[in-house]
Amino acid sequence: MRPARALIDLDALRANFRLARELGGQRKTLAAIKADAYGHGAVACARALEGEADAFGVACIEEALELREAGIRTPIVLLEGFFDAQELPLIVQHELWFAVGTPWQVEAVAAFETTAMLRIWLKLDSGMHRLGLSPADFRAAHARLSALPQVGPMVLMSHLARADELDSPRTREQAALFAATIEGLAGETSLCNSPALLGWPDVRSDWVRPGLMLYGANPLPHDAGLGARLRPVMTMESKIFAVREIGVGEPVGYGARFVAERPTRVGVVALGYADGYPQFAPNGTPVMIDDAPGQLIGRVSMDMLTVDLTDLPQAGVGSRVTLWGASPRLDVLAPLCGVSAYQLPCAVKRVPHEHVGG
Repeated sequence: MRPARALIDLDALRANFRLARELGGQRKTLAAIKADAYGHGAVACARALEGEADAFGVACIEEALELREAGIRTPIVLLEGFFDAQELPLIVQHELWFAVGTPWQVEAVAAFETTAMLRIWLKLDSGMHRLGLSPADFRAAHARLSALPQVGPMVLMSHLARADELDSPRTREQAALFAATIEGLAGETSLCNSPALLGWPDVRSDWVRPGLMLYGANPLPHDAGLGARLRPVMTMESKIFAVREIGVGEPVGYGARFVAERPTRVGVVALGYADGYPQFAPNGTPVMIDDAPGQLIGRVSMDMLTVDLTDLPQAGVGSRVTLWGASPRLDVLAPLCGVSAYQLPCAVKRVPHEHVGG
């Protein structure tokens, strides 16, 4: 069997969740497990957090139904709401909560007849300019929806666009606009994402919505503070299955991006960009080889990559190679490769996941 695998540490996931709840002041905590829990396995992660999370956040009804079919009974919020009014009966059937952030969704809710109580997260566009109602439309929608017999108490929400930039005034501007817009309106609030929890202690809400931090990646660049308490959840690893000896001046891989400046032992690892590893990770990108520091050489191929074994005489065929995990950490690796720490685990599709600490 191909040795590539992703180890998912569910104990680390729970520890990160508890940190998020602590930073939020023990407020209600929605665990974002959209996109298959950022590539970590939504069902397994939901089961690990069931009984602790107050709700789970997903992008769409398909993701919610997967959780319901797996027996997850915790409230689930459709963070993008519904994409067609025909989804509303399914939302009622499976007792889902949902965001409303566009005028047509408001109209669809108003036209939907049901004896069930709809749980709506009404979304304000406070400056992200992606989803959400304008301040004027938000207050009008709140009044209209509150008057409907099928609508229960709402959660008032918005999303922070630049909370990972601690020197930007935008977060406080958005928080101030949110506070001004909702003044006098009934409903709990939800504003704080992962970077807000880690970097903006004066910005808080009734519900907090950690995402990336749950999986052990720090969304704040150059932060050695609270982010250091995060525990990586995914360890991506494989093994060396071939070793080559090359001389000075010999290239490795596509495009001859690496050319040996000394006699070099090259280890070939069974993992590549089709497995979610960055295709253009540069020479020298750190890896761990049998728990010793090593480095990538040559361009990453679809199914393979190459590492330098010259200074690791004990390493060879069968040696374990850790691509990310406790070391190198995902939030350190990603910037070196010009990608986001959000992106890498989400791209891990075909590598078998092994969940531990369940």
